Amino acid sequence: MVRPDQLQQLHIGPEWADALNATFERFNILTPRQMAGFIGQCGHESGNFRVLQENLNYRAATLLSLFPRTQRRTWGFTPEEAADYERQPKRIANRIYSNRMGNRDEASGDGYRFRGRGCIQLTGSANYHHAGQALGVDLIMEPDLVATPQYAALTAGWFWNTQKLNALAEAGDWTGLTKRINGGTIGLEDRKKHINHALAVLG
Repeated sequence: MVRPDQLQQLHIGPEWADALNATFERFNILTPRQMAGFIGQCGHESGNFRVLQENLNYRAATLLSLFPRTQRRTWGFTPEEAADYERQPKRIANRIYSNRMGNRDEASGDGYRFRGRGCIQLTGSANYHHAGQALGVDLIMEPDLVATPQYAALTAGWFWNTQKLNALAEAGDWTGLTKRINGGTIGLEDRKKHINHALAVLG
């Protein structure tokens, strides 16, 4: 269990204590390494538990850099399309997440409705459905719940559990843990810094 005073040392708001402890108990995240791994990774992913929704307010140049149109990436952008979609988060989400991860087409609005939320961003209607079923709450009808501390933490715990991340955390395999969460090693040093700080505080 993590105490509010320990969270304060980690520069995390005390309102997260109940949400984190409920998540740790539910998903058997119980040892200092497991808890520190979870807090450190979530801290990196969510701006230290302050940013619980994906920011899609991209400039045209960023859209072209992140989501170029290719043969495989038909939902990507041409330069003309990037200029047309620039700084319109709802349109951008509906475009880049259309017909993927259980979402319907761009016109359905599913991309924005099921955009990334939570401590480890839950994205796509299929993931909202499966996480909601596991947690006993209808996240398809109430996706904004994932941007509250309780469900931001619980959905991250659900992901952690489905990916069997306790074993990697217990082994101190922070690189392997990062790859499983991120798909690569983006932000690895910052993640390690968060995890080591949490380990020091949690003992």
